[in-house]
Amino acid sequence: MFGAKRITNQEPTPYATRSDFCRIFEKDMNRLYLLCFLLTADPSLAEKSFIRGLEDSAKSNRVFREWAQSWTRRTIIQNAIRLTRPRPTEGNKSSSTLGVSTGVSISVPAEITEIIQLPAFERFVFVISVLEGYSNQECSLLLGCTRGDVNATRTRVLEQIGRSAQLQRRLVPIGPGQKPPQDDLGSELPLEVLSRELASA
Repeated sequence: MFGAKRITNQEPTPYATRSDFCRIFEKDMNRLYLLCFLLTADPSLAEKSFIRGLEDSAKSNRVFREWAQSWTRRTIIQNAIRLTRPRPTEGNKSSSTLGVSTGVSISVPAEITEIIQLPAFERFVFVISVLEGYSNQECSLLLGCTRGDVNATRTRVLEQIGRSAQLQRRLVPIGPGQKPPQDDLGSELPLEVLSRELASA
């Protein structure tokens, strides 16, 4: 018939759609918020990082569907960096300022407290390179510093945290499918459990 359009089956796109990213944020809400909180050490900034991560991910195009989850976590990391602006201190020595902002009165598990009390740059290096499993090169690019800064900070923080018996027994990476790094602290309780503890705190 004149004017009738022939309907053809279209191939599904290999790229993640807005709804794909929304499903990831809904399914992994606790884990993603935990990542935001560990990076920012501030509930308000963590919420902003989470929301901006969702918005930026939903706007993304040409991200392969199988990469969508890792892209989401990277977007959250980038937003947390923009909000917090962590910088290495002069001489690459640990700063004396704690990561927790004043006025934060929520109750969190000791394992999380250990991390969020790190100074901002040390905290970001630890979370990105150890918990998320990024290489020193990737971490340095994200943080806008040298690989030497990352390596020295990572070593120093691992030594500091290694002295904490609680983390030494319980800490493992939080990235999906991540294997513990070679210098993993040999623990058994995943941080997904800590995210539930945080949610119920």
